[in-house]
Amino acid sequence: QVQLVESGGGLVQPGGSLRLSCAASGIIFSLYDMAWYRQAPGEERDLVAGIEADGSTHYEDSVKGRFTISRDNAKKTLSLQMNSLKPAYTAVYSCTGVGPRFASWGQGTQVTVSS
Repeated sequence: QVQLVESGGGLVQPGGSLRLSCAASGIIFSLYDMAWYRQAPGEERDLVAGIEADGSTHYEDSVKGRFTISRDNAKKTLSLQMNSLKPAYTAVYSCTGVGPRFASWGQGTQVTVSS
């Protein structure tokens, strides 16, 4: 059974940084494309950044140059380094993978950017 557990969220001031982590179990992590999504209150869940099994990355336009997605296949961990945070980035951040085994979402981790 696939399990994804997010951590690292918190309250940060505008311009600050956070590093999110997603610990995976129950899968051969290195085989899967992975991604971070976020959902703000009253909004749909949107893609933030993705990383393919070969290490290729892509980002939503507003976070390019601010966020860096990475993976450690040996530790089965997906990370998201977030710099220069803005209040508009306040949301619950969740990780997932591409494929039918990733049918449900974890609890996510709350990121609040506020002064």
